[in-house]
Order: sequence, then structure tokens, then C-alpha cells
Amino acid sequence: MDRIDDFSAIRRRAAKVVKKGEKDYKGHVYNITTESGKLIVDDVLAFNSGGLGTPAHLRVEAGAIHRANKGVLFLDEVSSLGPRSQQDLLTSMQDKKFSITGQSEMSSGAIVRTKPVPCDFVLVAAGNTIDLSKMHPALRSRIRGYGYEIYVEDTMPDTEENRWKLVQFVAQEVTKDGKIPHFTKEAVGEIIEEARRKAGRKRRLSLKLREIGGLIRAAGDLAKEEGAKLVERKHILQAKGVARTLEQQMSQQFIDVKKEYSVFRNSGAYVGKVNGMAVLGDGSSGLVMPIVAEVTPASSRTEGKLIATGKLGKIAKEAVENVSAIIKKQIGTDFAQYDIHVQFLQTYEGVEGDSASIAVAVSVISAMQGIPVEQSVAMTGSLSVRGEVLPVGGVNTKLEAAAEAGIKKVVIPASNMGDVYLTKEHKKKLTIVPAKNIIDVLKVALKSGKKKDELVKRMSGFMSAN
Repeated sequence: MDRIDDFSAIRRRAAKVVKKGEKDYKGHVYNITTESGKLIVDDVLAFNSGGLGTPAHLRVEAGAIHRANKGVLFLDEVSSLGPRSQQDLLTSMQDKKFSITGQSEMSSGAIVRTKPVPCDFVLVAAGNTIDLSKMHPALRSRIRGYGYEIYVEDTMPDTEENRWKLVQFVAQEVTKDGKIPHFTKEAVGEIIEEARRKAGRKRRLSLKLREIGGLIRAAGDLAKEEGAKLVERKHILQAKGVARTLEQQMSQQFIDVKKEYSVFRNSGAYVGKVNGMAVLGDGSSGLVMPIVAEVTPASSRTEGKLIATGKLGKIAKEAVENVSAIIKKQIGTDFAQYDIHVQFLQTYEGVEGDSASIAVAVSVISAMQGIPVEQSVAMTGSLSVRGEVLPVGGVNTKLEAAAEAGIKKVVIPASNMGDVYLTKEHKKKLTIVPAKNIIDVLKVALKSGKKKDELVKRMSGFMSAN
């Protein structure tokens, strides 16, 4: 086509082409691109159409902020945006317009930038609290200044109304899947029980609906394989064994290997060796974590040291250091004469948090006093410098891991007793003992005998004096 600069001439030429097209080709001309970059699309003048002859790098495509103009822009995992992208997002929010910039691998490095395009939108951003440090300070300040920050809980109260919501959720998941059978009343009840266990708090239901939905679909698949008309409770229990998270599968492997090579024991009694408990990964799986302590003469004439080895995080290291205060005050032994070495055995997965502090204290006390620890006992709990046993998280997953490892008795903080929610199968395997202070723990964990009785009596006297 010849170059035509006059728009009226373009329209006349286009009309002729259309007329000719109707007669000779029985069609319509929808797109006519000229050398000036102008074109006609159904008699509407436009620019930068991206016609067949237009290079890829010249085709400008609007971004999400522009398409959300006069609407809502939702960004999930907002902190995963790079600092530059967060700055651009902030600029677009402030100016309510932003240029479209594009670059193609066919453009030999050339970048196309348009004039500022309107992008007036309401921003809804989601993310995890652990990622707040990755948020651009100016962007977060604007959110706080002109909007709201809302913490979304992962549990809800265990009320009749919320239980019926879970019933509705089961029905919705079955309908959405379209291939699995509906659930019996007992099967739905087991889903609600699972929501209680996953909550990890007394009188609460989990809101981790994605995980619960996965369990529903896995149980439905098992029922379908059997040819069952309805999903029953047994299918839920089978699905829990099949649809396990990676952390749960890894945890079982750790337990199997440690049992096979006697890294931890579930019978007998040994000095300085304690079965602690921990959670793995996202907290969906528990783990039995053996801890050993050894006492040696102090390397310094002025003071003894408590030395911990293992892949410990900051909080875990501080928890171990706090144990030394309890040793000094509650046992009445001159701590300066000893170096105490504490080892978290084969903790390749890492240890963080203070929930192993009662296990550390028992291993140290056992090593210093020469009193064996019952290996059929495991324990979890945070320990204050005054010897009080404080609540911890992940109690249910830890108890399940202990039951699977063959542990017979587990000591947990008394304040966590209301959080315990186990299956009937796991309840049969475990005796759960609540502890309010270190004395309660020692009474259960140490092997019976004269030395134990004397130690408990002496420490009880120290604690009552406080």
C-alpha cells in the first residue's frame, strides 16, 4: 500500500478496498496498517495495533496494574516481589498512572515505553508474617497509612456453627471434584476431628482448608477404588497414611533410621540420655530427638561452661544457656567445677525454639548426679529460669511421633493438656503426664532409686524456698 498521510484519504482508500473485497473475495477488510503506524479497525482509528508486519517488541501489552484501573488489584505473596517492583507498585499507587515498558528478545535490547497509563486501583496484598522483613518500608507505610493491616488466624472457635461450616466444606469439595462419592456422617465427623487435631489448640478448629481438602479428595479416591458408594471413616484413616506431607514422610524415615541404628531407645535406662521431641518443617510432623549430656572437669579455673553442639538456631542456643541458671540454683552443686557438654544427636534437620529445654535440663541433671533416665519416656516443654514448665506448640504432632516411635510415656506442660487431641489408636499407645515444674518432670523421667529420691527432695526444698 502507498504511503497516505491524509486521514480522509485513508478512509476513501479503505472503502474502495472493502468494496472490492466484497465483490472479489466475499470478505471484509478489518486491518489496514500504513507506514505511519495508523490503521483502520472496523472504521476506528487506532495506533500501535500490532499488525502482522509489526515487530514483537513494538507490541505494547498492559500490565496487571493497568488492567485493574478503577477496580481491585490482588497480589498474593506480595513480599516475593523484588525491591524494584515494590517501588514501581508504590509509584503507581501514588501517581495513579504508570508507563507501560516492554522489551522483547527480538528487540536487540530496545525498550518500548509508553506515556503514563491510568492505574487507579484498590490494592489487596497477602503474605506471611515471616516475610514482613522483605516488604519495602515505604510500601508498607503507605498500606498502614491509607488502609489496614489484618492478621488472618489459622484457627477458628470450635462451635456448632463452625462445625456445620466444615460439613458444608466437605460437601463443596465433593461437588467440586465431581468424581468422588459423598461422605457418611461418621466420615464427616472424622474430618472435624482432624480439624481439631490440626488446630493444636484447645476448643479450636483448623482453618488450613487446603490440607483438609487434600485429605477429603484422597479419602474419596480410596473409596472410589474400592467401588464404595460412600466415603466411610476407614477411608479417612487410610488417606491419612497415604496423603502424608513430605515432612511427615521424612520424619518417619528419620525415626526408622534412628531406631535401626539405636540412635535413640524406647526401653532401658541410661545416664545423661533423654528423648526430646520436636516438630519438622511446617509443623505438620513431629520427631523424637535424642539428647545426651556429659560432664567433664572445667577447662577454666574461674567458671564452668555449658557447651551445646548440633544444628541449633538462636532461640535453641539461648534455651540451653538458660538451663545453667536452673542447675546452679536448684541442684545446689558448684557449677564452676564442671564443663557440661550437651549434644543434639543427628539433628541434620536443625533445631529451633525452646521446647527441648526440659529435655536438656534432665539430661544435664542426670549426667551430673549419675542417675539414669528412663528411655521409654519422652518429653517436650519450655523451662523458665525458675524451673517452671511453660507451654509449647505442636503438641499433637509430637505425641503422634512418640507413639509411632514406641515411646510409652510422654511428659508435656500441664497448660498444654487441653490442646491434646489424638486418635484412639495413638491414645492406646501413650500415657501422657502433665508437668508444672522441673520436679514433676524428674519424678517421671529418672529411674527410681535412693539417689533419685534424695535429689527430688533436695530440689523440692530449693523450689519451695523460692
